[in-house]
This record gives sequence, C-alpha cells and structure tokens, in this order.
Amino acid sequence: MNGTHSAVVTLVLSRIVRVMITDDTLSVDLEDGRTVSVPIGWYPRLSYGTPTERANFQISTAGYGIHWPDLDEDLGVEGMLLGKRSTESPISFERWLQQRKKGPYQDVD
Repeated sequence: MNGTHSAVVTLVLSRIVRVMITDDTLSVDLEDGRTVSVPIGWYPRLSYGTPTERANFQISTAGYGIHWPDLDEDLGVEGMLLGKRSTESPISFERWLQQRKKGPYQDVD
C-alpha cells in the first residue's frame, strides 16, 4: 500500500451518573471518571429555561442521554463528547419561544 495510513478513532461512550447545570455550563460526570463540560449557550432551550426547568431532568434508563420534559430538550453523551451544539433551526426555536409565551394550555395558532 502506498500513501498515508488513516487513523481510526473509536469513541467510547460511558454512562452519565451526575448532571450539574449552572447559568453558564452543563457538566456531566461519567461512570468512567470523566467529567464533560460544555457551554449552556450551545443549547438555546437550556439557556432560556428557568433554573427550576433546568433542574427537572431525567437521565435515560440506559444512561447515555438526558431529557428535560419542561423544555422538550434531549441531549446525548455522544454529542457532548464530540462537542456538538444544538442543531435546532432558528424557525423551530422561535416557534418554541412563542409557545412558551402562550403557556402550556393555550391553543397554537
């Protein structure tokens, strides 16, 4: 074989055991001892959420994701390890913001 050898990187996922959220940072402790921290600004729904809404989360049964029911937000450990930001479109996010202003029991236009 001629040329450069390619490197293969294997991402090893570890389960989330603890979640910490501040006004600036989302951090997760993983079962293998790592702590991963990312800016909360990467996830607009978390940024706009209240401290109470951010504190209401569930770690998935398998341990590889986090769900915020009040914010309709889901994040996976893989995305955090890869440094992926939210991919929600501006239109979708604006729709979500408008719905928040109306409240949970009002009709959507």
